[in-house]
Amino acid sequence: MIFVQRLYRPPRRNRSSPVVRAAFQETSLSPANLVYPLFIHEGEEDTPIEAMPGCYRLGWRHGLVEEVAKAQDVGVNSIVLFPKVPDALKSSTGDKAYNENGLVPRTIRLLKDKYPDLVIYTDVALYPYSSDGHDGIVREDGVIMNDETVRQLCKQAVAQVISIKF
Repeated sequence: MIFVQRLYRPPRRNRSSPVVRAAFQETSLSPANLVYPLFIHEGEEDTPIEAMPGCYRLGWRHGLVEEVAKAQDVGVNSIVLFPKVPDALKSSTGDKAYNENGLVPRTIRLLKDKYPDLVIYTDVALYPYSSDGHDGIVREDGVIMNDETVRQLCKQAVAQVISIKF
């Protein structure tokens, strides 16, 4: 017969001192674990985002570079870029999403030249480039064209990757 001892109180031995707690903690979070979302646009000046008080669309050259420097100063070395594309560049198929000289590829090149070790994530999505704001290509009858959308997204991903000098 097997006897199981019931614990009426959880053991506290692993919490007895800061050194022991640090040795057994499951999660450690530091600025190096964070990814900083950055909103960018074609302009030079930083502009407030009305729907997000305290947040700005950063000018893709100056404001962005300064913000990345501040992030790295506090130990954050990963960013994700969210572009605001001028309405004149938008279309129903989001063709500007894979322009190798578009806002995101140019921004990647600028940042990698200035900060080679910076980790850059991008938002592979059509909605910033779509005239109807949808994340997919939509037929006139309202049907989403998944295969065509995936092809556009693949081209966009390639345009962003080839912006990085390996």
